[in-house]
Order: sequence, then structure tokens, then C-alpha cells
Amino acid sequence: MAPPRPFSIRALRRASVTALAAIAFGASANAAADPSPLQSTAIDAATEARILALVPESISDRDVREVLSRAPAPRIINLQGSVPVVTMAPFAEFLVAMGYPRQRLRNPDDGSLTYNSFVDARELAGAMAWYYERDGMMPMLIGHSQGGMVVIRVLDELAGDFGDSLPVWNPQRGVAEDRTVILDPYNGAQRSVVGLQVPYAAALATGKLPRLLLGQWSMLSRLRDIPDTVEEFTGFSLEWDPIAGNFGAAEPYRPTGSARVRNVTLPAQANHLTLPRTEELAFDPVTRDWINRYVPADSPPALPTGTELDLANLLHAADIWYSVKKHWCLEAQRLIRFRRTHNVPLQ
Repeated sequence: MAPPRPFSIRALRRASVTALAAIAFGASANAAADPSPLQSTAIDAATEARILALVPESISDRDVREVLSRAPAPRIINLQGSVPVVTMAPFAEFLVAMGYPRQRLRNPDDGSLTYNSFVDARELAGAMAWYYERDGMMPMLIGHSQGGMVVIRVLDELAGDFGDSLPVWNPQRGVAEDRTVILDPYNGAQRSVVGLQVPYAAALATGKLPRLLLGQWSMLSRLRDIPDTVEEFTGFSLEWDPIAGNFGAAEPYRPTGSARVRNVTLPAQANHLTLPRTEELAFDPVTRDWINRYVPADSPPALPTGTELDLANLLHAADIWYSVKKHWCLEAQRLIRFRRTHNVPLQ
């Protein structure tokens, strides 16, 4: 592979400001068949100020509806299990019902709201870099069962654990590009795909037994080790989960360095196969209110009463939504501060 073309730092920074302004505030610098909402979102100064005033750790339903919905949003990649009795589409529909932009959840391959977990993790890691360069935002990763293993494998790939370089992968064309570096949209520097950091990732009911049965042996020793290529990671487990290989206890996830890692034990009535079925929780007033008031804690709050819905999937739905809207807010604020710092005009 030919070495990356050298650029001057001044040219890189000038290109970075121009490209990110076009991407985030209305004019596409790189028109594509699947345009990002970032490419068509013009934000006025008053809306910018309201977004910047949000507290990422305390965002209400009204904040999402009236403020955050006007902000650019990172892509979310929802990876389904190896035997998708239930795909991740119902969970994506839950996120949409709570206020997340549908287009930022769509799989560019087929327009669906779920991703197959039999995917090349190197390609997915390369696609993460492509999205970051184009959107100015790294995607978030959420995986169910084998999808959770893929999430962790992508983090390992970005950490360089399976090779010291990764090609950029163009997800719209389905091909690897002839480069292993991107132009960072914030500082104008060339940077390797290896070393990029995901803001938030989560794994639902991901166990070692299926890795053994499916011959995914390279992940057995690292399935609970979370590298620094993610800022915040949450692992959700069932203590009794024969599919995952848990028989009375779940091995906790642990950081290998600076990643902030949380472990959440799901209720006993939760079912490994049906964890993505959360959509109806967004429409019931009782459960929606509980979700919006939820804040992660060592001991989760008591489940609500006054609803006929099955609450088995309520805890992880609320916990993931809390983290998703938090990082949505943080990434949008980062874009706006960049625009203001560099005096990028609105389109």
C-alpha cells in the first residue's frame, strides 16, 4: 500500500474547518447517496445557545423534543445476535420513539434498523473512521449477544490489538479505501484509524460459551476486557443465562486502562433472546416517565407500578437511553463550540 500523501499542517487545518462547517451546518462537502442529517441541518444562534445550555447528564423528555432534536446526532450501529429471533430493529424503534433521528440508525446496506453480527470487525472499525471524518462524530455501538462481541472486537481493532493499521472502509460503496489514515475534522491532522475512540458502547447478554461453540476463540480471553478506545462502556448481563454461559453469576467487564466501565445485572425475568423488545416502553406514559427520570446508580430504582406492560426490559432500555442522549448532547456541543471557535459562518 502506498504511503499517505503528505499535507501541510496549514492546508490540513484550513480543509478541516471548511469540511466540518459544510458537513455540520448545511453544505455537503462530500455529497453521498445516503446524506447525513448533519449535511442539511442549519442551526441558528438561539438554538445553538439552547443546546450549549443543556446539562448532558440531566436531559429531560422536553429537552430532547424541543432542543436536542434540532442538533446533529452521531450514528448508532445496533448489532443483532447470531440467531436474531429478535433483531435490533425493535430497540432502534424504541430510540426513535424516545426522540433519536431515525436516519442516524439506518444501516446503509439495506436501510434497515439493525446490523448483522456476522460482519468483519476490521471493516466496521474502518467504517467508524470514515463516519468520523465525514460527520465530525464517531458512531456509538450497541450490540446484543454476538453483536456485543463484535462491539468489543471493534474496540480491540481500534486499539491495534489485531494489527497496527486498519484501512478506511467506505460503507456506502462497500469497499476499502487505499489509506489507513483520515483527516481529523477538528485539528486538521492526519491520524491513523487505529487509536480512534468511540464515545459510548454497550453489550447486552454477551457470553463466552457461544464464542467457544462458534469457534471465535480469539475473543475468549479478551471478552471482558475493555480497551481505551471507548470513553464509556456498559455491559448488561443476566446471572442465569445458559445461552451466554452464565450459571448463577456473570463475569464482570473491566477496563484495561482509562475507559469508564459499568456492569449492570438485568432482572431475573429478562430473557436473553428478547432483550431488544423495548419499543412499547416508549409509548406507555408510566414507563416513559420512569425512563426519562432514570439516572444510573449502584442500585437501580424500584420499577414503576400502574402499568400492564412487561417490565423485564425496562432497566437496560432506560440505562442505554440515558447514555445515548448524554453523548448525543456532548457531541453536538462539541461541534457547536468548534464552529464558534473557528468563526465558521452558518449556511
